[in-house]
Amino acid sequence: MLNAAAAERNKEPILAVLQESVNTGRHLQALEISSGTGQHVTHFAQSLRNIVWQPSEFDRQSLASIEAYRAHYQLPNVRPAIHLDASLPYQYWGGIPPESIDLVVNINMIHISPMACSEGLFKGAGAVLKPQGLLMTYGPYAVNGQIAPQSNIDFDYSLRQRNPEWGLRDISFLGSIAEKSGLFLEKVMDMPANNKCLLFRKESLV
Repeated sequence: MLNAAAAERNKEPILAVLQESVNTGRHLQALEISSGTGQHVTHFAQSLRNIVWQPSEFDRQSLASIEAYRAHYQLPNVRPAIHLDASLPYQYWGGIPPESIDLVVNINMIHISPMACSEGLFKGAGAVLKPQGLLMTYGPYAVNGQIAPQSNIDFDYSLRQRNPEWGLRDISFLGSIAEKSGLFLEKVMDMPANNKCLLFRKESLV
């Protein structure tokens, strides 16, 4: 059971956004892409019992940690984690059928992965979400081409030093990618530690 300090800090504020944004009165299917340690999905599942959660990860060590959290909490509404590469088409996402998911959650992936993962995230979410389904992403972002405050500027610089394909993405740019897959930015919510939640709704392209 790996423990990420950031996940421990942000799991409750993100849960509050989910509780405000999703229907808690009916059974829903959720897919978490890039689940990390498993701290988020098990925390969300304990409060949002009406949602069946499908965790997923690319990193094999994280997959083992997710399974350890599942074994520890014994939650009936958390499925076994699947290996998922967000840069690949949804047909490679562990057999998830199109238009079968009500909610896709993606926390702290977009800025620490190549752009192909963000593009794949929106394409795949656009395919697997039901009409009017919701994609929620969380992390630090640029706004209108500007990164603020200084701590986020420094963070962006350190990410790009580690990997030139990483870095904070601009919300408008992500919105334009999302719209190609029928996902429209519905709300931007300020979060603690200079992060934001972006809520995208799947709409008809007609």
